[in-house]
Amino acid sequence: MGQVTLRGIRKRYGDHEVIQGLDLDVRDGEFMVFVGPSGCGKSTTLRMIAGLEDISGGDLLIDGARANDQRPADRGAAMVFQSYALYPHMTVAENMGFALKMAGVSRAERDEQVRRTAEILRITDLLGRTPRQLSGGQRQRVAIGRAIVRKPKVFLFDEPLSNLDASLRVDMRIELTRLHQQLGTTMIYVTHDQVEAMTMGDRIAVFNQGRIEQLGAPLDLYRRPANEFVAGFLGAPRINFIDRPAADAPGAARQLWDLLGGGARPAARRLGLRPEHLQVAAASAVGDPAGANSVASTGAGVPATVALAEHLGDVSIVHLRVEGLTGLLTAKLPSGAPPLHDGDAARLHANAIHALGFDAEARALDDSRQPGATAAAA
Repeated sequence: MGQVTLRGIRKRYGDHEVIQGLDLDVRDGEFMVFVGPSGCGKSTTLRMIAGLEDISGGDLLIDGARANDQRPADRGAAMVFQSYALYPHMTVAENMGFALKMAGVSRAERDEQVRRTAEILRITDLLGRTPRQLSGGQRQRVAIGRAIVRKPKVFLFDEPLSNLDASLRVDMRIELTRLHQQLGTTMIYVTHDQVEAMTMGDRIAVFNQGRIEQLGAPLDLYRRPANEFVAGFLGAPRINFIDRPAADAPGAARQLWDLLGGGARPAARRLGLRPEHLQVAAASAVGDPAGANSVASTGAGVPATVALAEHLGDVSIVHLRVEGLTGLLTAKLPSGAPPLHDGDAARLHANAIHALGFDAEARALDDSRQPGATAAAA
């Protein structure tokens, strides 16, 4: 079993409260991801679960037993840090088996556990090497292996991939997902990388300023965010926010607001539209059914100017200026879309069903529901 429960968890440093009464149930065998910007409290929460930080208030339960005052070694949790923290003078096998040695496990038994773990992580051929002879990805595998041999109830990962290069991070994401499927052990994973959160987690807890803004399955949070913070944090490129235009705003801004259904939402003070839901065509392509991202559109569209076009091969990211709007809009176009260039006149199209509405307190409106979304799992 590996169920972790937080009830009113608080953390204070002097008079400053950095964790503000968290309530959370992590299910047995679940891959839970804590995500949020730097300083939001996600790593502090993980360290309180591990026993590396004292809990100022509330209760931490592991498999129903209160763990606030238990020693870290008695909680049944194993932590993998951002830094590999391997002993440089020990071999891979010695690093992985060190905790078992300190626990008095016999040489034969710990050698067998290290061997089985190495097979799972596919590092059997590295057991005789020292850390300096390993790449960054290999060192991280060893650090994970050191946690696995302890057979914990819960794995705790504190941004374990942040020191790796981009391609290796993709490989390690796949490896960790495979590892979770193979072991079936509860995993709590901290990251500021939304791609890691969206691709790895069964559920995501979005942290902000010491509290959880929203908890749910990745696609639920993406399609139906609870507020502007969640909508803005998840998704790359970032969601477009469009403020309700003033009565004397230029026609283009008003036209865009009405196109997205803002006029039918009297409580809406701001709309959100994901870049992939904004269609763009060169002004000369209006009337061509294949002009707007190869999606047939109706009407002339909202006039805009291309401020910057980034052609990435598989997609193009186009930043657009609309008269009367503060800042730029971003569109994510498929590779087959007709190319746009800096300075081009363009026309914008969008389906209002994809627009999210937010009220004056930045909360999502109840009618802001994109197709395919399901109720967020609590």
